[in-house]
Amino acid sequence: MTLYFMHDGRRLAYSQIEGTGPGVVFLGGFRSDMEGTKALDLEHWARESGRAFLRFDYSGHGESSGDFLDGTIGDWASDAAAVVNGLTEGPQVLVGSSMGGWISLLLARWMPERIAGLVAIAAAPDFTEDGYWNEFDEDQKSILEAEGRIALPSDYSDEPYIITKRLIEDGRRNLVLRDPLPLPFPVRFLQGTEDEAVSTSTALRLLEHADGPDMRLALVKGADHRFSDPSCLALIRRTIEEM
Repeated sequence: MTLYFMHDGRRLAYSQIEGTGPGVVFLGGFRSDMEGTKALDLEHWARESGRAFLRFDYSGHGESSGDFLDGTIGDWASDAAAVVNGLTEGPQVLVGSSMGGWISLLLARWMPERIAGLVAIAAAPDFTEDGYWNEFDEDQKSILEAEGRIALPSDYSDEPYIITKRLIEDGRRNLVLRDPLPLPFPVRFLQGTEDEAVSTSTALRLLEHADGPDMRLALVKGADHRFSDPSCLALIRRTIEEM
């Protein structure tokens, strides 16, 4: 059953099951929602194992209120922090997919005492700057500056990705690979070698940049950005259980 949590005038949709702690919180990706394969698979695992679990939609995503084009990394990270603080108790294991990996790292910076561990799946830190702005040619940058947005083709949808100037500018205020990134809890990075959205070099850069006592990177040969085939889903579950 979908429930709703109010934050800063935004109605955030979520689904939660009770269980033992530390609980698990799933943070989805850019333009994804809480009905994705990984989120539902983890909820099924949590029910079977008696583990507390929470999945939710950022504002402008899924069943939450708001227009996606009005949102930014800072807004969605604020949503995530509010949900974790408002709906869970004690330290949580964050499972962040793609953009959710970046947002998990922001939560680690803002509220490390609430995090028992972090599993980042195809984490995409700083993608607005490194994956979009730095890859734009001069014509694309001019369009973005003049019109405030630009349409890009998507590998995952028939509809183009609309990238706004506000998203890029806000992203620069929330970069995590330019300053120290302490992660004082167990961290597991999972990355597919055939991921065309986030490269293995990004995963290695993140591993080298972050500082923590217990960090590991697992490269899965042949896995793509979705990281949702049965073997990848099983790896995610095992990783959480081992943590």
